Amino acid sequence: MTITAPPPIPKAAGSLPLLGHATPLMRDNLAFIASLRSYGPLVEIRIPKPMIVVNDPELIRTMLVDLGPTLDKGRFFEKMGQLLGDSVVTAAGSEHVRKRRQLQPAFRHVEITRYVDLMREQVTATTAGWKPGEVLDVREVMVKLSLDMLAATVFSSSIDKEAFDQLRRDLSVVMNGVGTRIMLPDWAERLPLPANRRFTAARDAVRATIGNAVDKLRDSGRDTGDMLSLLLNAEDEETGETLTGHQICSEILTLAVAGTETTASVLSWVLYELARNPAVGEKVHAELDGVLGDRPVTFEDLTRLPYLGRVITEALRLHHTGWLVTRRTLDRTRIGEWEIPAGTELAYCQHALHRDPELFPDPLKFDPDRWLDENQARLAEGAFLPFGAGKHKCIGDRFAQSELTTAIATIVRDWRLELTPGQTVRPVARATVRPSTLLMTASPRVAAA
Repeated sequence: MTITAPPPIPKAAGSLPLLGHATPLMRDNLAFIASLRSYGPLVEIRIPKPMIVVNDPELIRTMLVDLGPTLDKGRFFEKMGQLLGDSVVTAAGSEHVRKRRQLQPAFRHVEITRYVDLMREQVTATTAGWKPGEVLDVREVMVKLSLDMLAATVFSSSIDKEAFDQLRRDLSVVMNGVGTRIMLPDWAERLPLPANRRFTAARDAVRATIGNAVDKLRDSGRDTGDMLSLLLNAEDEETGETLTGHQICSEILTLAVAGTETTASVLSWVLYELARNPAVGEKVHAELDGVLGDRPVTFEDLTRLPYLGRVITEALRLHHTGWLVTRRTLDRTRIGEWEIPAGTELAYCQHALHRDPELFPDPLKFDPDRWLDENQARLAEGAFLPFGAGKHKCIGDRFAQSELTTAIATIVRDWRLELTPGQTVRPVARATVRPSTLLMTASPRVAAA
């Protein structure tokens, strides 16, 4: 019996000595990553070291779920850990499992129930400042809102307004700098450049602010009922030890950078699509009017808004914020037909995966009804991964879904946002895939009688 060797893994065109594929990545990283799907299930790129990009949904699922326990999280998460500190997001293997179990109580159903009220209050406070006819820079507004919701749920009364305002400014610098630094070689961030100095100063200031809040709360002995109190009391199930102040800083800093940036981008894209698709917007309004009437949204309402849920799901498909997620083989590993050497960097792109026409017919069309039960049945396994999969699936997935639904329901029930003419809105990938520009005009909405 003759065993046929698999074809060699193709190498993407355009690699340069020393730079690898840095040039096309810097020029238009989304277009470059999307083009890799034409090479087949696997393709090698260099950034500047070799990396295998997995394109096939079944193999992506194999990598995340079946091989998950045997893989490290890879270069990007490793780099994020270097920049922000070790956390449940950046940890791998048994360390990740231990951290995840220790932090899980902060994301329990009962806690999220209470978080919804805090989130809604921040959204209401944000929209209260809008004026009819005002042109909003929607992404900037959503970043601020996401930070406000983070502060409400994480810190509650553990941090004063002055400290929070400074925290927001510093976090903005950190969020804008992380995506670039993850892509660059380590030596680049050590150069004495103004951007590097600003990033380091802002990151250190964020850690100091969070550290002060941790120390004050620990010294007071109070339980403020916020996520910070839960983290202070979280115990390691094996040792019984609690988190140190440094560990709490790292967890919150990573949560702030990863969660805030992602939430702001998704909220922006949902509002953009509602404005582009008036019929979808009208259905959302009808559902909100029927379920909520004049009262504010509560946790119990979130499952009673199925159409809005499908709108958010479709935004997570068409405008997924993740554009390169990494893993690393620890041992020689088989993926499909191919044997991958130990120490190989692997990656996949949710943004490109979710726009593959072979998986999603008419992929650039915003169609919430893709997610009706009868249509989902035809979806290939591993084709839709809004929060990843396997043991490293996002720990805050339910938190994020609740946050997105609460924010959109609260905003669009009372306001209409229309696209300002003359702008070209396109996706750009930094730390997340965000709108290049998104100016929208706000006008109060009168609910149907």
